[in-house]
This record gives sequence, C-alpha cells and structure tokens, in this order.
Amino acid sequence: MSGAHGLLVLRAGALTTVQDRGRPGYAHLGVPRSGALDAGAHALANRLVGNPVDAATLETTLDGVALRALAPVTVAVTGAPCAVRASGRAVAWGEPVWLPGGAELEVGRAESGLRSYVAVRGGFGVPAVLGSRATDLLSGLGPPVLAAGTLLPVGPPGRDPARGADGAGAGAGAAGAGAGAAGAAGSAGSELVLPLRLGPRADWFTAESIAGLWRSGYRVSALSNRIGLRTEAGPPLRRARGGELPSEGMVLGAVQVPPDGLPVVFLADHPVTGGYPVIGVIPEGPPLDAAAQTRPGTGVRFVRAGRN
Repeated sequence: MSGAHGLLVLRAGALTTVQDRGRPGYAHLGVPRSGALDAGAHALANRLVGNPVDAATLETTLDGVALRALAPVTVAVTGAPCAVRASGRAVAWGEPVWLPGGAELEVGRAESGLRSYVAVRGGFGVPAVLGSRATDLLSGLGPPVLAAGTLLPVGPPGRDPARGADGAGAGAGAAGAGAGAAGAAGSAGSELVLPLRLGPRADWFTAESIAGLWRSGYRVSALSNRIGLRTEAGPPLRRARGGELPSEGMVLGAVQVPPDGLPVVFLADHPVTGGYPVIGVIPEGPPLDAAAQTRPGTGVRFVRAGRN
C-alpha cells in the first residue's frame, strides 16, 4: 500500500518493533525464530481487528508508542494494560477502535507487565524477510527498530470484518479475553511461576541443585531482553561434571545455565545454538507469554511440568 494509507510514528517509545509469528524452521540456516514475545496478546490484537493471526503488529516496551493515521483505520491494543487515547480522547483498550484520517493514537505506559501490542486492520505491510515481517534484534533481520518519522504501510483488510469496527465496540467477550491475556503479565512484586520439563542436560547438575531448584526462588534481572529472561538473587545451580559442551541446538523456552549458575530462559530472539547446558525447557504458550510480560525485580519460581 502507499504511504498515504499508512501510520506515521510520532513517538517510538523505549523499544517498539514490528512482530508477527516469526521465522520458525530456519535454525539449520542459522536464522533465529524471533516473533512476538507474548504470542497470545499478539494473536488477540489481530483477532480484534479481523486479521489473520500471522499479520504483523507492533510490540511496544514499557512506555508505548504514538502514531498518526494517514487514512481511516481500525486498530486494537492488547498485552500490557495501558491508557489508550485517540487525538487526546480516551478510547478502549482490548477492543477495536476506529481512527479517522489524521487522528493520533497514543498508547501509554504499561500499568502492569511490559509489552503492549498494536494491531491495525490489514496488518503492517512492511517487507517480509524469509516469510516474516518480524524484527529480530539478534540477527538484524526484518525491519529496523521504530524511530520517530517512520512511515508504516498498512496492508489490505481481509475478508472478515473486525467485530465492532468503525467504532461499534468489540463487546465484553473480547475485552475479557484481552484482560486475561494481560493478566498473565504479572505486575511488580508478583511471582512468575514457570513449569519446567527437565532435560536434555539435567544430568550436568547435582541432585542437590535440582532439588533446590524446586524449593528456591529467583528474581527477574534488569539484564533481561527479547533474547532471554535472566535471573538473579537465587541459589546457583552446581554442576556435577567439569568441562564444556560443544555448541548444540537451542529451542524457544530452553533454560540455559551459564557458568554463574543462574538460569536464563530463552525467549523469541534466542540464538540457534549454545554451549552452556540446558537444564530443562519451559513449554510454549501462556508460561512464556507471562515471562515476556514480567518486569525486573519480580520473583521467579520453577515448578515441575509433567513427568521429568
């Protein structure tokens, strides 16, 4: 679409990127997965405006984003709860919102959680790389991090109209689903509980360390990012053997343990290989969505998932 049908970035926020479901299936080529960290919130935002789930959205970090509609569009904001305004007027979070041409959308600071998602009917039509429009901070693939003045094209709308488009409202069901997606975010001071399936390298750690993992708590480190959720202030996991592993494949949700013994949960921009042992894996779905929304300083606890 031409720029006249797009959205102009007025304020980019701390870190706003274009995201979709990423690039799974290219790890053998050295290409990370990337994609929306909170997959549930991304999917909900698209559903609210009538997009397919793989349409590109914007992922904001902590302090939102401001955009100007260059033509009438329908948008929705999900993920971390926040104030949403259209040309200074409060509008709904978690529901479709119609913007006339020239209107300014202000997505405010996250009230809890970290990341909000902005969908536009038709999706953000930036060029695809290897079948995805996702920004990958590790590899540099995809569109650059948003900056003020960036013009974001909008694709043609799909066949299914957004429920409540043109200002009619999405209804209580959709709003409730939005609240549920953001409810996993965990505000500061709450606890993030992560189910962990042990393996493939749990045998690299002492039985005492593994037993202590279930009993102990950690905190989310301020060094966390889209690559991984880093932990601090918990008991280091002690190895049962010396030496190092050759690099081996890494997956989304892998819990890698570097030499300091503090677990790192790999998120969407994780590397495709790594040499530190993986003590276990967090299943995809709500647990990883919650990890993506958890602020530094929040408590983290690992619990057994299924049979280990």
